[in-house]
Amino acid sequence: MTNPSRAGTFTLGSRTVKRMGYGAMQLAGPGVFGPPKDRDAAIAVLRRAVEAGVDHIDTSDFYGPYVTNEIIREALHPYPDDLTIVTKIGATRGSDGSWNPAFSKDELTRAVHDNLEHLGLEAMDIVNLRLMFDTHGPAEGDFSEALGHLVDLQREGLVHHIGLSNATAKQVAEARKTAEIVCVQNQYNLAHRDDDALIDDLAQDGIAYVPFFPLGGFSPLQSETLSHVAERLGASEMQVALAWLLQRSPNILLIPGTSSVAHLEQNLAAVEIDLPAEEKAELDRIAAV
Repeated sequence: MTNPSRAGTFTLGSRTVKRMGYGAMQLAGPGVFGPPKDRDAAIAVLRRAVEAGVDHIDTSDFYGPYVTNEIIREALHPYPDDLTIVTKIGATRGSDGSWNPAFSKDELTRAVHDNLEHLGLEAMDIVNLRLMFDTHGPAEGDFSEALGHLVDLQREGLVHHIGLSNATAKQVAEARKTAEIVCVQNQYNLAHRDDDALIDDLAQDGIAYVPFFPLGGFSPLQSETLSHVAERLGASEMQVALAWLLQRSPNILLIPGTSSVAHLEQNLAAVEIDLPAEEKAELDRIAAV
């Protein structure tokens, strides 16, 4: 299996991690709700990822809820010393699978403690505050009180570092006045490039950017462009999209998720792809379509 270290490393809080990580969201059931169809397969994927050298896992207690964290603990605890686990708080799940904001002091405190309990940790490496002003994407709104609660938990030693998820550039700037923000996790890919300037600004300050949905939001025309490039390179669309993200900026950390060992191996192999200038330019034009 490809070693993810080929893509290089970047600083994530006080840790240095390989740029190709793993996202645990797909280990839960359909709609990120309930248990997986095959728990043994989920455990096998996690163990294979770590065996391959992955040292950055992204999760959340509201995946399931609780499901992915419990599987991570079963598969990997006690954790390797070099494994960095990142979680998200700021939401709860309704009995119907809905995603609901949870920003009060009690809700945030309970979320951190629940993550620690289900993962079997005494402190979280990094906790991302997921902003929920619009479930479909970043939207302006005041979250200063919630961030203050998270800073208090950091002072208590329960949280080592703080990040933001689903945040606008303005919100990131405001948050950095109150707390040290070590990473930003937003939707970003070949077709959705609203965060281009934010990524570059964060890179200058040594702050990680973690894109999710690397293929989300593509139209048929855009998918056709990606398909043609992938065919010429002898790779899958997903592999090319991941390779493009790795070449986009050195502060981008990837967390592609899967519940399949075979698919995991395909994702990790994306670090071997060097996009020629002509293909990269063709992919860059997708956002303008």
